[in-house]
Amino acid sequence: MKAVIQRVKRADVVVDGKTVGEIDRGFLILLGVVEGDTEKEAEILAAKTAKLRIFEDENEKMNLSLTDVDGEALVVSQFTLCADCKKGNRPSFTASAAPDIANTLYERYSALLLENGIRKVENGVFGADMQVSLVNDGPVTIILDTDLWRK
Repeated sequence: MKAVIQRVKRADVVVDGKTVGEIDRGFLILLGVVEGDTEKEAEILAAKTAKLRIFEDENEKMNLSLTDVDGEALVVSQFTLCADCKKGNRPSFTASAAPDIANTLYERYSALLLENGIRKVENGVFGADMQVSLVNDGPVTIILDTDLWRK
């Protein structure tokens, strides 16, 4: 699994002109599910996300987690994170998990964020054409990849 985590002041996702998810202070998480990912990767990634200390403390050091600041999460599925651009100029998405598996793990990851103490988790619509808006705070953007932890 791959996650691009952006610390935000606010974020929302719109499908067909309707807001389907919105948060205030917290993380906008773009999530890609890779072929071979399992619930184990979702568990590891959700725990790491909830504990990721990228909010500033009273000494202006990135030392506080999403749970420490009572933050919120907006999770948006994004299979393009699984793109392979090694050959040519057109990305290949063959590394992406099949849609049924990807959706199951996407939903499980969101549920696991709640289980890990995130008080509010909103979602986009899996497979839909979405418009995502955000106010990046910092900016702070972190990339997490469970593949890197297996090696």
